[in-house]
Amino acid sequence: MKKLTLLRHAKSSWDDPVERDFDRPLNDKGKRAAAMMGRFARSKALSFDQVLASPAVRVIETLENFEEASGLALEPTWDRKIYLASSATLLDVLRGANRDADHILMVGHNPGLEDLIFDLIPDDGTSPARDEVETKYPTAALAEMTLAIDSWADINEKCGKLDRFTRPRDLDPELGPDYN
Repeated sequence: MKKLTLLRHAKSSWDDPVERDFDRPLNDKGKRAAAMMGRFARSKALSFDQVLASPAVRVIETLENFEEASGLALEPTWDRKIYLASSATLLDVLRGANRDADHILMVGHNPGLEDLIFDLIPDDGTSPARDEVETKYPTAALAEMTLAIDSWADINEKCGKLDRFTRPRDLDPELGPDYN
């Protein structure tokens, strides 16, 4: 069994005049949400053997805020293939993960992360958390899965169980969509 946790980057700023989407930074709410999710990870004693992340500015800043609040020493492998990747590309990235890693944190973007959950978790009516993801996978949300595989090279569709789906607003209502 392997564990996979997906973290969508936190809320980015559309107010900063950047030339490329890749360079968009987090806004203040995004920084707070990333830190809140880091504190949540610490409270649940989450730890990761490998971190695979998009090198987009908003992902880098999400991880900086998450890491500081979690107390974890994260050493991400920055992979440009994760930037705006499809589920199929994310599966390929995971197949190349460190085979000794039992728990991977992947940090990236939608719709790829959301689609990856749909590909890994069967739609058999037994996962209320999957239904929540179907409604929306908001920024800075964490999806924790157990995968019925022995090697990352064997990851395939419908091999997972969604153990927990946590949104920033679940931890602090002010981080929900009704607040700025």
